[in-house]
Amino acid sequence: MIEVTLQNFEAEVITASKSLPVLVDFWAPWCGPCKVIGPLLEKLEAEYDGRFKLVKIDSDQEQQLAAAFGIRSIPTCVLLMNGQPVDGFMGALPEGKIKEFLDKHVPPAQDAEPEVLDEPEQDDGDGTARLERLQQAVATDPSNDEMRFEYVKALLLAGRAADAETAFAPVKDKTALVRRFDSLGRWIDALDSAAGVPDAAAALSQFDQRIAANRRDFEARYGKARLLMAHQRWTEAMDELLEILMRDKAWNEELARKTYIAILDIIEPPKPKVAEGQIPPDDPTVATYRRRLSSVVLS
Repeated sequence: MIEVTLQNFEAEVITASKSLPVLVDFWAPWCGPCKVIGPLLEKLEAEYDGRFKLVKIDSDQEQQLAAAFGIRSIPTCVLLMNGQPVDGFMGALPEGKIKEFLDKHVPPAQDAEPEVLDEPEQDDGDGTARLERLQQAVATDPSNDEMRFEYVKALLLAGRAADAETAFAPVKDKTALVRRFDSLGRWIDALDSAAGVPDAAAALSQFDQRIAANRRDFEARYGKARLLMAHQRWTEAMDELLEILMRDKAWNEELARKTYIAILDIIEPPKPKVAEGQIPPDDPTVATYRRRLSSVVLS
């Protein structure tokens, strides 16, 4: 639960509601029913496990916000999604009624692991069979962006940078339109840059020395992240990019954020097929680093 004021309203309510539903509880310290519903809402926020966000606004202290929402009595709760109020209720409703209200809007729970319908691909130790299948798929349908992405990615993971650049060439001009092609382009650029670094360990040490001398040396942090990316040290690269984002989200035309997203695209495994109505499970590393990015960008 977060106390919202006029100063943090935009970030904590409007921007946050573009990612998940935000329930705003208008209350006041003297309000008896508010003291009943407040703990109940906090309990439900915990039970719903991140499916909505609860914030509280003291209507006495934040009269401008209360007036903007037309609050006439308290407690009043307003639910926002995509930056707009979509529903609400007044008074200290019982828990069951509040759950009915929430269940109309919040994403469904994912209590059980989805039933995976396809087995992981069987392959030899060096991935040759999978590469051959992907190569054949691209040759059969050159316009299949999904297969081309996976093929170029597999070549890069196998250390076949020259072959990857050849396979990437037909779609290189689409990087401005297809985000995952842009992600591959950033990885290829990082590899090209790293090819001119004869001693990666020494280069990383030099970057660390520059960062220790000046924690806002974003060029050094970004250079270090790109070198780590080239050597497939993904989480270390994202950690370094987060350090930039925590200090300056807009640095160099949001270069740190764009590179971070590129790494997420690269390391995310293909989604398995699941039963109809179920959601494929998220890769735990990807999910963790997505949450970390969101918490920094929305802060």
